[in-house]
Amino acid sequence: MTPDTEEQPTLVPPLVQWRAATRPYGGEDVSGDLEVVACYPGGALAAVIDGLGHGPKAALAARAAAAVLRRQPGETVTDLMTLCHEALRQTRGAVISLASFNAASATVTWVGVGNVAGVLLRRAPLPLPASETLLSRAGVVGYRLPRLRAACLSVRRGDLVVLATDGIKGVINRGLTVDRSIEDIATGILREHGRITDDALVLVVLCSGMPP
Repeated sequence: MTPDTEEQPTLVPPLVQWRAATRPYGGEDVSGDLEVVACYPGGALAAVIDGLGHGPKAALAARAAAAVLRRQPGETVTDLMTLCHEALRQTRGAVISLASFNAASATVTWVGVGNVAGVLLRRAPLPLPASETLLSRAGVVGYRLPRLRAACLSVRRGDLVVLATDGIKGVINRGLTVDRSIEDIATGILREHGRITDDALVLVVLCSGMPP
């Protein structure tokens, strides 16, 4: 076989693509809100962390949780939340949402603790719902961890998962469509719904490598 006729390798899209938009509390140089996206064999973890309050101490709590998630992204979301809880005991604590994407099963498994928001938007919803909402349990990671109950949802290529801290006010999926770019969606949500009285962060994750 000549070089001209050699088969070219098939390009496999990444399992997820993502964009985040964030803004610190007015007058602060550092935000207590932090996103994490970490890939592992066969999957990817996405997280939004909101250290309680704002400023350096909130950022310290968020970074402690982020370090745990980046070290072990392939663990279950409930185990990861428990690990974060132990790591944050000497901090002011945080509220956290976690979403773990699995390529083999074409699913996302998510869990939330505290005042965090999450929504799944499907490109081709039938026979599944066009959108589903993260059910977060009351509590503070590092202080009072509730009984964790993760939900596992089917996802396909082109679906979106949007996670946000409480610095984003209102319903985060209002008026959203999956045909906009993830960068436009993230910046648009922050611009239209971000509070100036708190740190704010929104993370938009596209299921780019899931089965069609």
